[in-house]
Amino acid sequence: MALRELKVCLLGDTDSFDPNINPIVGASFMTKTVQYQNELHKFLIWDTAGQERLRALAPMYYRGSAAAIIVYDITKEETFSTLKNWVKELRQYGPPNIVVATAGNKCDLIDVREVMERDAKDYADSIHAVFVETSAKNAININGLAIEISQRIPSTDASPGGKGFKLSRQPSEPKRSCC
Repeated sequence: MALRELKVCLLGDTDSFDPNINPIVGASFMTKTVQYQNELHKFLIWDTAGQERLRALAPMYYRGSAAAIIVYDITKEETFSTLKNWVKELRQYGPPNIVVATAGNKCDLIDVREVMERDAKDYADSIHAVFVETSAKNAININGLAIEISQRIPSTDASPGGKGFKLSRQPSEPKRSCC
C-alpha cells in the first residue's frame, strides 16, 4: 500500500486557554494517518490554532499545504467570523488547489452553542469546503474529518506527467589537457 505524506495546516481561533500548558515558541506539529482507497494518507499537521501571535507567520505554514482545517468554537460566535477571514486569506494567498475544511470544535457543548450547525454548514457549502463538527477533547469526528479531506485531495495519478520533473546525472566527459 502506497504512503502519501500531505502537509496540512490547522488555523483558526478557539480562544481557549489552559493554564497547565506551557506556551510554545512556534506552531505545534503532529501527524495523523488514515487509509483512503489504496493509499495511506499521512497528514503532517502544523497547528497554529488559537495562537494569535503566530498570525503573521501563518503563510509560512499554509504555503505548500494540501489542506487547511480552519477551526472555530461553536460556543463563541466571534470565532466563526474569524473563520471567514481565514478563508479570505487562504483564497487570496494560499495554494490554488488547497482543500479547505471547516471544523466546529466543542460539539460536545451543544447546550451553550452560539453558532448554529445549519449556518456553518451552509457557509461551508458556499465556499466548497468540508464541514465537520468535532470535539478535540473527546476525539469526536476527528477520523471523519481526515477521511473527508482525503476524498477531496487529488490523486497522484490524476495528472499524468504532473508538475514535477526528473533529475538525472549525465556521465561527465573526460577532461582534456594540453600536456
